Amino acid sequence: MKPLIQKLVETQGPSGYETQIRTVVQGEVEAYADAMQTDALGNLIVRKGNGTAEGSKIMLAAHIDEVGVMVTQVDSNGFIRFTTLGGVRPYTCIGGRVRFLNGSSGIINMEPLDDMAKMPAFEQLYIDLGYSSSQDSLLKVGDVGTFERPFLDLGRRLVAKSLDDRIGVAVLIETLRRVKNTPHQLFFVFSTQEEVGVRGATTASFGIDPDLGLAVDVTGTGDTPRRTRVRMEVSLGKGPAIKVRDGGMLADRRVVDWMVAGAEKLDLPYQLEVLEGGSTDARAMQLTRAGVPAGCLSIPCRYIHSPSEMVDFDDVQHAVELLAELVSKPVKL
Repeated sequence: MKPLIQKLVETQGPSGYETQIRTVVQGEVEAYADAMQTDALGNLIVRKGNGTAEGSKIMLAAHIDEVGVMVTQVDSNGFIRFTTLGGVRPYTCIGGRVRFLNGSSGIINMEPLDDMAKMPAFEQLYIDLGYSSSQDSLLKVGDVGTFERPFLDLGRRLVAKSLDDRIGVAVLIETLRRVKNTPHQLFFVFSTQEEVGVRGATTASFGIDPDLGLAVDVTGTGDTPRRTRVRMEVSLGKGPAIKVRDGGMLADRRVVDWMVAGAEKLDLPYQLEVLEGGSTDARAMQLTRAGVPAGCLSIPCRYIHSPSEMVDFDDVQHAVELLAELVSKPVKL
């Protein structure tokens, strides 16, 4: 899976501008799809299986968009002021490199601070593309870009920008490849605009109207130094995490138990996840129409929404094994 993951993370696709990454995903899945469509919000929806009497309509979602930046001003000296797409934080930006969709690249830096002990606000950050004046600039207000970082393979650990949620996308692609027979209608949704309010999954789940919803996304960890104040039990390398709750959703307990039973049947490592902030596409699925039993399979990830996120490759592979097993058999909640 590593070449696939590298291809996914090194393709740009900020929220609302997912065309490039959707094209890459489409090329990876079209040979395994029974049907495929792109909807009005840009979600790529891939159906596998026609369904049987003992099957269900299951929606599996992983978002293809990533956090990014948008130009708000080009000043007279050619420096770029910007706002964010998604949950970008100032301290992850300083010294970082940005590549815009038109190919222009630059670095993020900050105005001199009166108190260097304080964190700068976004209003104090700017992007330097090496211009001398606004006339040199190839950018205009509204242009968008993403962090620029190469994929780093540390063996068991993988580091890249946009592992949130390209790693979930990779899990869905590999699951689609592995599932040969299923009693279900499986809808693999590669969703858009998750980072700005789970928008793609909201419309996709309304259109599909599933019997069961499952998101595949990253979750934070509590395994880095001086995390004693963070009540988070999830760690890298201890298996994929089965979400119990997050800041936007209480997972359906029947779905949690179904996933736990699947992991224990295969003797796969797993963790239970309680994330006190943030949410996933599962929230949109749970609240669609008259409501849907929903849950989330999470990939533990350090440094989420930074230019260098980190996951454990064993966790990724175990997530694929679990998901392929779960959707290949009838579901009784």
